[in-house]
Amino acid sequence: MTTRTNAPQYLSGFGNHFATEAVPGALPEGRNSPQRAPMGLYAEQLSGTAFTAPRSENRRSWLYRLRPSAQHPAYRPFAQGLVRSGPFHDAPPSPNRMRWDPLPVPTSPTDWVEGLVTYGGTGDAEALSGVGIHLYAANRSMVDRVFYCADGELLIVPQAGDQTFVTEMGRIEAKPGEIVVIPRGVRFRVECSGPIRGYVCENYGAVFRLPDLGPIGSNGLANPRDFQTPVAAFEDVDRPTECVQKYGGRLWTTTFPHSPLDVVGWHGNYSPYKYDTARFNTIGTVSFDHPDPSIFTVLTSPSDTPGTANCDFVIFPPRWMVGEDTFRPPWFHRNVMSEFMGLVTGEYDAKEGGFAPGGASLHNCMSGHGPDQASYDKAIAAELKPVKIENTLAFMFETRAPIRTTEWAQTSPTMQLDYDDVWTGFEKGQVT
Repeated sequence: MTTRTNAPQYLSGFGNHFATEAVPGALPEGRNSPQRAPMGLYAEQLSGTAFTAPRSENRRSWLYRLRPSAQHPAYRPFAQGLVRSGPFHDAPPSPNRMRWDPLPVPTSPTDWVEGLVTYGGTGDAEALSGVGIHLYAANRSMVDRVFYCADGELLIVPQAGDQTFVTEMGRIEAKPGEIVVIPRGVRFRVECSGPIRGYVCENYGAVFRLPDLGPIGSNGLANPRDFQTPVAAFEDVDRPTECVQKYGGRLWTTTFPHSPLDVVGWHGNYSPYKYDTARFNTIGTVSFDHPDPSIFTVLTSPSDTPGTANCDFVIFPPRWMVGEDTFRPPWFHRNVMSEFMGLVTGEYDAKEGGFAPGGASLHNCMSGHGPDQASYDKAIAAELKPVKIENTLAFMFETRAPIRTTEWAQTSPTMQLDYDDVWTGFEKGQVT
C-alpha cells in the first residue's frame, strides 16, 4: 500500500487552472491525454460544464489515476434515510416562518453520509435548477466508504468539530468558520475525531462563482487569493471501498475493489476548495441606512434572470456597525427571495434568543420577518456610535424560488412551534 496523505497543502486562487502532482512526473508534458500516460497512469477528464460552454465559464480538470474510475460493478439502491431531493413534493408548501433547534449529536456510531438530513429546497435536480438544503450530525469517520453527488455541487458549512474532507484531488482540513465546496461528481470521504455538525447547500444550477462587484469597484467582499485548493494526494489501497452516490434524487451504492481516491496528479480549474470567512472584506454604510444583505455575498450561483440568483451564499461575520439615525439590525421586511439561515457561532444580532448555533430558520418568499421584540427595543435605544459586532457568524442560503420543506422538517421534534411568538407584543404606533 502506498498512500500519500501528508498534511494538507493548498494552492491559492479562485477558478484558476492549477497543476499539481503527488509524485514528480505524474503529469504529462504538453499533452492532456498522451498515447501512454506517465507511470502507466490513466488519463480521465472530469467536466463540470458542457464542453461548449464559453471559455470563461468552462470548468474541467484532467486526472491521472492508478485505475480507471469506470472500473466498478453496477450501482444498486442505498438506504435513503432522511435524504430528499428536488422536486420536493413529500409535504405541501408552507408560507409559515419556521425555526429549528440544532440537530442532536447521534448516540450510535454515525458517519457523514448516515447523518445527512434534508430540510427542503427548490427546483428540480434533473432540470439543473434550484438547491437542496441539508444538515448533518455525525460522530465517526467514513471508513472504506466514499460519497459523491451527481445532482449538484456541495457547499458545506462546518458548524461544530474539526472535519477533514479527503477528496480525489487532495485533502482539505476544515473547521467552523470555514466553508468547503466539492464539485459535482468529485468523490470524497469525511473524517473526524469526535462529534461534528454542519450545513450543506446542494446546488443543482450554475456552479458557484464570485459575485460581480459593480460600483463597489475592484476590492471588497471575498478575495480570489483567499480560496484554497488542495494539492494532489492519493491512496493506493487494495481493499473493498463502498462508493455511495446521489443521482436523480436517490442514493445508490457500489463497491470498488480498491480506494477510488487514487489520483496521482491533476490539472485544471474544476476542483474542491475551501474559504475562511474570517478573510471576508465586509462592506457597510458610513452615513445612514442598513445595507441590503446582498452586500455580504461570498458566492453566487446565477440564474437565467440577470441579477436574480439561483442561490447566493451570504454571511454575517464580525464587523463594525456605523450609521447616522439608522436602525442597525436587519429591519422588518418581506422579500421576493427565500432565506434559509444558519448560525455557526455566537448570537445573531436580530434575535436575542432561541436561535442557537447549529439551528436553522426559514423565511420564505414574501413572509414578513425581522427583529424580535428584545432586539428591536435595544436597537432603537442604542447610542449611535461605532460598535463592533464580535464572536458571531451567521449565514444564509438565499434563492429566487420558494423553499419547500420536507415532511420531516415540518414535523421534526427540533421544530420550534412557538417561533411566531417572537413578533407578538409590539405596541401599536401612536398616530395623533
